[in-house]
Amino acid sequence: MARFLVVPQWQGSPAARAMLLVDGASAIAGDLPRAATTVLDVPVEAGESLGTGVRRLSSLLRTRELVREALSDGTVLIGGDCSITVAALDALPERDDLAVVWCDAHGDLHTPESSPSGAFSGMALRAVLGEGEPQLALDSGIARDRVVTVGMRSLDDAEIEQVDGLRALSVSDLDDQDALADAVVATGARRVWVHIDVDVLDPSELAGVSDPAPFGVRTAALSAAVRRLRERLPLAGATISGFAPRSPADAVDDLGALLRLVGAVA
Repeated sequence: MARFLVVPQWQGSPAARAMLLVDGASAIAGDLPRAATTVLDVPVEAGESLGTGVRRLSSLLRTRELVREALSDGTVLIGGDCSITVAALDALPERDDLAVVWCDAHGDLHTPESSPSGAFSGMALRAVLGEGEPQLALDSGIARDRVVTVGMRSLDDAEIEQVDGLRALSVSDLDDQDALADAVVATGARRVWVHIDVDVLDPSELAGVSDPAPFGVRTAALSAAVRRLRERLPLAGATISGFAPRSPADAVDDLGALLRLVGAVA
């Protein structure tokens, strides 16, 4: 049975209603097996930037410590904002054999210098590459040719050139159920971490996101692609993040899609 680590971190999000991410994490946690689920007691306070260009840095660093203490091999993280994946990858003892699949509508390729918001979730993939704020970026980041992006379709000007060197799959590429597995196997990696920010899905599939982007991935297509990937490479772990329902009723409406994704990675 998979182990689940619920990380209701909201401090990395740029959204005005970022604390809805806490409600989203709780809603998903309610449908997970209790004996296999740990809920982290992340900081409640916003935190301080500590003289950097990253908002709420002190709280992000505390959550990073908590993830490091709780993470085990094959854990599925439930967020919270998408930057929790950086903390999880930092906690892995070895990353030399690892590929990262980054399913997200947005680039997440800013640094503190280019970010319009100072929110770390918009810098998360850049930090996975080992770039950006040194206190948060991975030491010895994942090589660009070991990163496969899926469904990325909303990029700021400063992020566009940063896509060079990444293996990119479009929404339509997932019409081929083997496309994701083929792309990851081609990296030469022996394990993979699958990161899913649920805004990668089409808004018609899931409403509870802070920054929806049209023309997204279908839940069925992404779930099938991840299952095919798991048949060919073991998961080092996975993340499902970014769920921010506006009400309990909205959360119930979205849970079918979310639990399908949970089933795909777990």
